[in-house]
Amino acid sequence: TRNDGAREMASIFRSELMTYAQLFLQADSAYACIRELGELGKIEFMDLNPTISAFQRKFVSEVRRCDEMERKLRFLNNELEKTNIPILPCGNVEAPDPQIMIDLESAFESKEQELKEINVNKHSLKKNLLDLRELHHILQKTLVFFTEAGQGAMRTQGAMETGEEGKGAGGLLNDDELAGAQATKFMFVTGVIACERLPVFERVLWRACRGNVFLRHAQIEEFFEDPNTGNLVSKCVIILFFQGDQLRTRVKKICEGFRATLYECPETQVQRMELRVTVGNRIEDLRKVLMASSEYSLQKLRELAEEIEAWLKKVTKMKAIFHTMNMFNLDVTRQCLISECWCPVKDLPDIHQALRRGMKKSGSSVSYIFNEMPDTPEKHPTYFRTNEFTGSFQAIVDAYGVASYREVNPTPYTIVTFPFLFAVMFGDAGHGLLMTLFAFSLLIFQNKLRGVKDEMFGMLFSGRYLILMMGIFSMYTGLIYNDVYAKPLNIFGSSWRPYYYGANFTLAGVKNSTYYTNETWFANYCAPTGPDMSITPCNPSPPGTVCNYVFCNPATSDTKSLCNLPTEAQRRNQPYPFGLDPIWAMSVNNLIFTNPYKMKMSIVLGVMQMLFGVILSVINYIYFKKYIRVIAEFIPQVLFLLSLFGWLILLIFWKWVSYYPDATKAPNLLITLIYMFLKFTSTSPDGVTEYSVFGPTTSVASIQSTIQKILVIIMVICVPWMLLMKPLYIICKRKMAHKGHTHSVSADGEDVEGGVDGEVAKLKDGDLKQGASKKSAVKAPPSGGGGEHGDDVPIGELFVYQSIHTIEYCLGTISNTASYLRLWALGLAHQQLAAVLWTMVLNRAIGQAALGGGLGVAAVFALWAFWAALTVSILLIMEGLSAFLHALRLHWIEFQNKFYEGDGIAFKPFSFAIILSGKAEDH
Repeated sequence: TRNDGAREMASIFRSELMTYAQLFLQADSAYACIRELGELGKIEFMDLNPTISAFQRKFVSEVRRCDEMERKLRFLNNELEKTNIPILPCGNVEAPDPQIMIDLESAFESKEQELKEINVNKHSLKKNLLDLRELHHILQKTLVFFTEAGQGAMRTQGAMETGEEGKGAGGLLNDDELAGAQATKFMFVTGVIACERLPVFERVLWRACRGNVFLRHAQIEEFFEDPNTGNLVSKCVIILFFQGDQLRTRVKKICEGFRATLYECPETQVQRMELRVTVGNRIEDLRKVLMASSEYSLQKLRELAEEIEAWLKKVTKMKAIFHTMNMFNLDVTRQCLISECWCPVKDLPDIHQALRRGMKKSGSSVSYIFNEMPDTPEKHPTYFRTNEFTGSFQAIVDAYGVASYREVNPTPYTIVTFPFLFAVMFGDAGHGLLMTLFAFSLLIFQNKLRGVKDEMFGMLFSGRYLILMMGIFSMYTGLIYNDVYAKPLNIFGSSWRPYYYGANFTLAGVKNSTYYTNETWFANYCAPTGPDMSITPCNPSPPGTVCNYVFCNPATSDTKSLCNLPTEAQRRNQPYPFGLDPIWAMSVNNLIFTNPYKMKMSIVLGVMQMLFGVILSVINYIYFKKYIRVIAEFIPQVLFLLSLFGWLILLIFWKWVSYYPDATKAPNLLITLIYMFLKFTSTSPDGVTEYSVFGPTTSVASIQSTIQKILVIIMVICVPWMLLMKPLYIICKRKMAHKGHTHSVSADGEDVEGGVDGEVAKLKDGDLKQGASKKSAVKAPPSGGGGEHGDDVPIGELFVYQSIHTIEYCLGTISNTASYLRLWALGLAHQQLAAVLWTMVLNRAIGQAALGGGLGVAAVFALWAFWAALTVSILLIMEGLSAFLHALRLHWIEFQNKFYEGDGIAFKPFSFAIILSGKAEDH
């Protein structure tokens, strides 16, 4: 197996050959070897300790230390994000040696403590600055509130002085209150409160103190930054007057409940002015200190931004290595680690080279042991080598199910068929051009767009090549449909011409340049164009005759003179060079012609794709040596499909190229297909044989009827063929095996030496892991054909299983073919929506241009913008998503179920590149 795989070129058509191996590593060199294997990314390690919890494994302490370092790095990264400092990228960083872990922990601890101290100091400075600013505004407002002080009594003035500082602030006491205050000593408190809480605060204060507290407030013009949240808050200065210590206590509790900050305010004006100057100086000093602290913090963060990317990669790789080592078995006596792994056969030389590099870097003198075990009961993983182009198409296939080991991969064919079927439903060259330009923009700026974290955009970016292919194919099918924003292109000129009479030509009283479309004229009066220029009338003219000359006056039997038709009126004897003739867009029977054409084309494409899927199944059967399935399944399936829908396709093509003089009596293919089963002798709805598909004669109709009867008989024979042959073959083989006692037979008719159950029991006893002889191990039959059963499956279950598959195929052939009609339906819907937008929006915009002047120009631009927005949102996004989903369904259900099992296990290599990209699930 190894030699065959080494010679086989890596191909996307079939998964890589995989080998199962045991790896013995010395404990001192295990870390370095696994590090090199992680850089290579071509080996998948199996967990040999599935029953042991993560907390009981050998290297759990190292994993926890890595978790703690990751926590610290996340904290540092969050600090960089708060200040919007970009992290500088770094190249590939090698995982450090385990001895370096202590240095990294020390460095991360010092960085974390330093930033925490900076943050605490900055928070304290901001809190102090906020308190000083609030106190400064209180002193500023109270200078307006207070004007004089009496003997142990508090005096206030009734109205706030007008001026620069008191502008907009209301007076503290009116005249009556001032007269009462002169006889009574008031106590007061000052503070600030958020403006949004002030109305509720006033009501609560009034009710709690029963109107015995006087409140005056003034809003502060500037906003304050909350040091805890960083949000800007609007605040007001408040001053409350009251009498007695009991009210003081009550007022302070209410202020505390509403998160109002109270400040001590001097009672004399001189003290207040001195304190105001002092507070202003302290504010300036704090701002300088805070600015210096911010500069120092930014400097440290910039230094951190240069190193944190490398630190993150180092810690992530170290954690992945220890996590992988936890899956190994530890042989304490020999001080070595034992692992089992999957790896591609082709990459074995690179794996050995990586192990040798690890041994050399670790300085170990004991070499590793890599023991390949090609015979294993384990299910082989599936691995395809993909790139950025094929990766998106492979993801579409894997979304349905990972391919079984070594079965045919649908991805190479999906690269062509998926965008093509999408384009059949999305066929518009203009819309395809927009989609192609969008995909090209993603490709041009892909290096800049890789770092975008948005999930929705990430899906579009990963499928940029898929979008490009869909856009290119949509342009191709749009040119075939001759649709560019629902309008045709007249590139080659129309191949259709009306019948024309010259100015001096008279026929049956019709004179001058009159168009006459009766076929009788063309049959009776078209002059021949042979080399001898014979003047014998063409009666009747054969279909398709090029009429470049007419008799000048056939009414008078003047057959000796000929008149040349103008070049623009001469009929062409060839079809339109590419796609649909643009004249169809202006014809009244446009839909009558294009609808049957697209519907029949959908059937043709669907049957061809399903037939191709059935052909791919025989490739699987031959590769896995399931020859009985070639005879019992493939041959009857092909015959059944071709007898029914292959015959229908032949009729479709024949009708396309045939000429029927009376179009009203052209054969109806649907009725013909129904009468193929109901009335073998009838080929038309009315039972008249002269209008058969192949010709109007009775002999031709009889031949068609005979062929159809033969095809029906073949279909009937194919049903028991698929149902009975395989189970009967298995029954016969089992009887032979029981007589000879040498072989057992699986449900696919394969011979398995020595039986399955006994050998699996041996493997469960540990023969494979202990290095037993390869004769005691049975090679698991590679999957990919489906329907695998042991030799102990009852006969009844075999018949039931085969019956299900037979019924599924026979009914699925009809339903799947009908399902391909979605190609026609969605294509019609897309074309009609585009036509509606053109007629209802853009056509009116062109009409507004006739208004002239600024109003007309504005109307044109407004309607064009509206049309462009609807085109992008409805036709590109919504219709594109709909066509994408329907194409996805056609590939998953109608195409892949003919040959694709999709029950494999994906190969998940231990790769640092995958882990760092965030795509790994196990790390």
